[in-house]
Amino acid sequence: MKYLETASEQNSTGKLPYYKSTGNEIDVFEHAHKKKLPVLLKGPTGSGKSRFVEFMAARLGLPLVSVSCHEETSAVDLLGRFLIKGSETVWQDGPLTRSVRMGAILYVDEIAEARPDVLVAIHPLTDYRREIYLDRKNESVSAPESFLLVASYNPGYQRGWKELKPSTRQRFISLQFDYPNSEVEEEILVAETGATSSVAGKLVKLGQKIRNLTELGLIESCSTRLLVDAAKLIVSGLPSRLACEVAIVQPLSDDRDTVQALKDIVSLMI
Repeated sequence: MKYLETASEQNSTGKLPYYKSTGNEIDVFEHAHKKKLPVLLKGPTGSGKSRFVEFMAARLGLPLVSVSCHEETSAVDLLGRFLIKGSETVWQDGPLTRSVRMGAILYVDEIAEARPDVLVAIHPLTDYRREIYLDRKNESVSAPESFLLVASYNPGYQRGWKELKPSTRQRFISLQFDYPNSEVEEEILVAETGATSSVAGKLVKLGQKIRNLTELGLIESCSTRLLVDAAKLIVSGLPSRLACEVAIVQPLSDDRDTVQALKDIVSLMI
C-alpha cells in the first residue's frame, strides 16, 4: 500500500474531533479555504498537525482524504491508473484525483518525502489553475470551490536532500506548529485520555525535561502524542513508569545508553 487514505466527517452525535487551539490557526485556515489558498503546516512530529486538519475538515463539513508520502509513492499512485477487470480495462482514480472530484480537503502528510513527479502533479493545484491533468486519460480535472490542498512537513527533521524546496514551499501559506505550553498540554492530556490533573502534570513536566536534553542527540523529541499514549496506558491501569517506558522512552531511541538515561529520568520524575 503506497498511500494512506482516510475520510473524516463529524460523527453521528455532531461533535467535532477534539482539538485545542493554541493560536489563530483556526481563523487563518478558514480564511485560506475561503480564498482557495493552499496551506502548509510546519512543525515537529506529534505536535497536532494531523489532528488539526481532521478538526478543520469536520468544522467545515468537508470530507478529508489523507495521503502519507514516502519515497516509493509515485504520481501514478495518487492520480490513478488503468486496471484490468475481467475482459475490460477500466480507469481507477487515485486518492488525489478522488479528492479533487469530491471537493474534499486533501492532506499531503510529509510532503518533503514526496518524489519529484508527485510534486509536479500537485503543483497545478497550488496556483490559479486549481486542476490536475491525467495524461493517461488526456483529461483535466478542475477543483470545485470547496477543495483545499493542505500539506505538512517537519523542518527540524528533514535535512539535506529531503528539505522542502523553496519553489514548493512558496506555493503555500504557512502555519507554524510547536508543542503547546505546559498548561495547554496538560489540558490536552486530560481531555484526550481522562487522566487526572496530577498524572497529566507529571507527564507534561517529563516531556518538557526530555525536550530540553539536547545532549542526548535525539532525532525527534518527546511529542504531545507520546505523552497522550503514556497517559492512556496509565489510565488503563498499567504502572506509570512502565507506561512511560513503552510509550515514551523506547519510541525515542534504540541506543542503549540513551534509553537508560531516559529511563533514569522517568524514575526521578514519575
